[in-house]
Amino acid sequence: MTAHVLCVGGEDHGLRIPFLLALRERGFHVSAAGSGDAGPFAQVGLPYFPFRFERFVNPFADWRAIGTLSRLLSELRPELVQSFDTKPNLLVPLAARKARSVRVVRTINGLGWIYSSRSLKALALSPVYRGLHKLASRSTTATLFQNRDDMRFFERYRLLGKSAKGLIPGSGIDVEKFERARRAGPSRAELRQVLGLGTREVVLTVTRLTRQKGIPTLLEAAALVHQARPGVHFLLVGPRQSEGPLAISQAEIDRHSAYVTALGPRSDIPALLGVADAFAFPTEYREGVPRALLEAALAGLPIVTTRMPGCSDVIEDGWSGFLVPPRSPRELAQRIIDLLRERQEAAAMSSRAAQWVRQEFGLKLTVKRYAEVYEDLLAYPAQEGLSERDGLNLTSFQRAAIQLGALADPAERDEREGDGLRILGTQ
Repeated sequence: MTAHVLCVGGEDHGLRIPFLLALRERGFHVSAAGSGDAGPFAQVGLPYFPFRFERFVNPFADWRAIGTLSRLLSELRPELVQSFDTKPNLLVPLAARKARSVRVVRTINGLGWIYSSRSLKALALSPVYRGLHKLASRSTTATLFQNRDDMRFFERYRLLGKSAKGLIPGSGIDVEKFERARRAGPSRAELRQVLGLGTREVVLTVTRLTRQKGIPTLLEAAALVHQARPGVHFLLVGPRQSEGPLAISQAEIDRHSAYVTALGPRSDIPALLGVADAFAFPTEYREGVPRALLEAALAGLPIVTTRMPGCSDVIEDGWSGFLVPPRSPRELAQRIIDLLRERQEAAAMSSRAAQWVRQEFGLKLTVKRYAEVYEDLLAYPAQEGLSERDGLNLTSFQRAAIQLGALADPAERDEREGDGLRILGTQ
């Protein structure tokens, strides 16, 4: 019998369509549920079930979402449900408490606003969310992580319960599709002409335009770069108006309009990457593995990003790009200038980053890793021996693998902490 996998995510769930299609090609019956547009799923023939939930804290809306998911699980009766994103990772296990026939797998792709913000509200909500994760772990079969920092966080606060755990870096990027999109788009010269960039040096950032994503820091750094190198222009690509109270204001951007342009959300990211000379990703957010960094690396752009979880799994400081502390505009500005000034060194670093992404973050390898975990879990009766699940001898969780700490700085930290985290599904 073909196992039914229901994959649940948020408003950006459409970005996982290549992952879901690849799972289907491996023999799974795949369906999806999320809060985003159903159109892209219909176009590729994936069954999609929309449900609503609030991204921000709203207990009443969360309770309704749990009820909706519980009914959906009862109707579809999947053998396995996979959740991504902060809210679904809490809602799905809670909705599955009475679904005795389903195995629940959640992927922690970053810890979200509550564990990234330094606001009083976030500090107050942090213990509440830890309690909810402990509750959710009781009906979770396995928890997967995209970076080792998040895994250590869950272990430190004992948020895993008896669920199995493993490390699979990133959600997978379809390297061949990305490169086809780059070739099919307009040329660098054509797009530069459309955007009015001329021959100016361009620094590109692709992210949501929020404070947690480091945009205020980037704007300060842009002003410093402009003083030292007036010909540099910054392009910001990503949503702002949909980001609610976390968004930066248009007035903040306008103060830097001489050297910063906000393009809003775009669907031609592969082509836009081709117009840039460097990529800056100043996040203060606890990322999973940022897709923006993977795409920038594949495009051959030299990268400067922050020393934050997820980012440091893609970039090794001084080898495949630069890492700077978050909220450090002067250091960010200096590294941007370094990338633009030392073109030969920057090209060497970008080449290493591209090789690393192709080696460890490709979609085919990621799907293989997930499929092996699913197959192992499906070999066990759902919910059986829940209190003894830490004794499950899952082949995919025990298989010898390379250490993610192949990156220099994290490897040194791993050695100090005596840790031996391994990536699932790598021989």
